Amino acid sequence: MTQQPRICILGGGFGGLYTALRLNQLPWNKSEKPEIVLVDQRDRFLFSPLLYELLTGELQTWEIAPPFAELLANTSIRFYQDTVTGIDTDAKRVQLQDAPELTYDRLVVAMGGETPLDMAPGAAEYAIPFRTIADAYRVEERLRLLEETSTEKIRVVIVGAGYSGVELACKLADRLGERGRLRLVELTDQILRTSSEFNRETAEKALRDRGVWLDLETKVEAIAADSISLEYRGKLDTIPTDLVLWTVGTNVPEVVQNLPLKHNQRGQLVVTPTLQAIDHPDIFALGDMAESYDAEGKRVPATAQAAFQQAEYTGWNVWASLSGRPLLPFRYENLGEMMTLGAEEATFSGLGLKLDGQMAYLARRLAYLYRMPTLDHQLKVGLNWIAQPIREWLAP
Repeated sequence: MTQQPRICILGGGFGGLYTALRLNQLPWNKSEKPEIVLVDQRDRFLFSPLLYELLTGELQTWEIAPPFAELLANTSIRFYQDTVTGIDTDAKRVQLQDAPELTYDRLVVAMGGETPLDMAPGAAEYAIPFRTIADAYRVEERLRLLEETSTEKIRVVIVGAGYSGVELACKLADRLGERGRLRLVELTDQILRTSSEFNRETAEKALRDRGVWLDLETKVEAIAADSISLEYRGKLDTIPTDLVLWTVGTNVPEVVQNLPLKHNQRGQLVVTPTLQAIDHPDIFALGDMAESYDAEGKRVPATAQAAFQQAEYTGWNVWASLSGRPLLPFRYENLGEMMTLGAEEATFSGLGLKLDGQMAYLARRLAYLYRMPTLDHQLKVGLNWIAQPIREWLAP
């Protein structure tokens, strides 16, 4: 008897989880069917584009962060909650912190990125990133304590005016209302540099309407326990703060940087259009920690939308590589971009449409409901969203 091949998938975000689910659906021959193993250091998947809604109470943790055990219950995928400590590409082994090492026939590396907190003195000690459920809980706890004080103004500084910074600023402005004093600090001369003009203008208006102060062309010099020092055109200003949120940058995990594979200057793995590591066709990589170009040679953005699409191709190509079928070069399709701009407000542009306000909010909700990882979870969340206004109407 031949040994059952094993596919190891490292990382349970959009890239890793959706690749695993795709592989589980594909038509394997009985003799070919592999063991699919998914490894992540957390016990829950995170639908990260909806993380901001936790801060305004619009969504609950179970809706955007279902446990892997629940999502994988009706599949043959094995899940390990563990930390990857090393990868031996010659021996085809993955070392784990608390479990025996795993051998693999195919490896999928989709471990996402980490927020760097070494870009300014004091950031690691006093700033909070906003990438994980744990980050959201830290922010929530800090806000709760501040809201319980008698201080007149709650002073929040958000570093980085990309998607995450802008979305955070609008959500927090709506949550804090008149008590909030928010600043958005950006090193360049505009917010949302990679966004469409419509979305940028809509976001700028949303920030103005909420009284969020914009510090453009401003560098963070240092962060202290109750202040932040900013440099603007050679002038240094130290401003008192109650909370600093850091949304700038993405680091590739160290275990990925240490792989003896081709990397770019940022430490990302360079992959072929079929999402395979250079000179290592048994290793696939996608998401934040991969430098990927599609079939037409265009650079693929490091977004959840791109990782979602890459997962479809990665699943197919891993299956094809084990079953003697041709692999497909990745073809990225830009389906537009969506942002939340406060409670029950959003913006959307793409596919010939431009929406803002509540229409965009509804379109964004429906698009994300469609992309949730399993039909069971889609139904649970969808029914809860339908029932919510009814419960509010019936409430005394």
